[in-house]
Amino acid sequence: MLIIKVPLLNALGKTKGCDKAPNLVFNTSKDFFSSESGKPLSFETAEIKVNNSNIKESNELIQKKAAEIFDKNQPVVFLGGDHSITYPLMRAFSKKKNVGLVVFDAHADCVDTMPEPTHEDWLRTLIEKGFNPSNIILIGARNIDPVETEFLMKNHINNFSMKELFENLPRSCDLIMESARKFDNVYVSIDIDAIDPAFAPGTGYPEPGGLSSREFIYLLQRLKRLNNLKAFDIVEINPDKDISNMTVKLGAKILGELI
Repeated sequence: MLIIKVPLLNALGKTKGCDKAPNLVFNTSKDFFSSESGKPLSFETAEIKVNNSNIKESNELIQKKAAEIFDKNQPVVFLGGDHSITYPLMRAFSKKKNVGLVVFDAHADCVDTMPEPTHEDWLRTLIEKGFNPSNIILIGARNIDPVETEFLMKNHINNFSMKELFENLPRSCDLIMESARKFDNVYVSIDIDAIDPAFAPGTGYPEPGGLSSREFIYLLQRLKRLNNLKAFDIVEINPDKDISNMTVKLGAKILGELI
């Protein structure tokens, strides 16, 4: 598995600290000997050197480097950084055939767009730039602005809210997998705030009522049975806001389960 560190921040200063996560999560992953399926953890790692004072230039660089990586058809995990990294990564990934996007997030990230995509509007910008909203599966949202609700409904985005998930978690998982299976190439974006802050306090926008770490791993392990998952990212881990390294260690645990 190839691990690419992408310490990009574009949230108008609101996610400062997330740039420290890639190194800390990767280093902490060495504390795990294997995944829960028994696979030994072995990673190849690299970094996309970004300039957080020039977001436009950094987005162009990330998209260019990601396109080169995707051309090799090697499974890859990108470690952010905040959620704005998913925009240039998906711009590159969407060049593949029949692409689907699965997003775990407490928020919809579809507020009115900024000149350069931030962690709050990257998904809306991606759609407005031409990505098919019918190819998106949003999982775990529980604090959505009315503007975002209107946008999700208008664009018919497949949205599995926390309320819907918990009515029947195994059944919801079946439906998510059924939806994801129709794509040839699937990108999975994991915002750590999809997980309840009791288990992942180290993030900028903690939202109560989320998935437990065990429930999230269950969903992830189920999804991993699909053979069309090609790329992942883990974003919004903020070590500066963490408690007893809980969130960094959870990020490392998730990384291990993605091999």
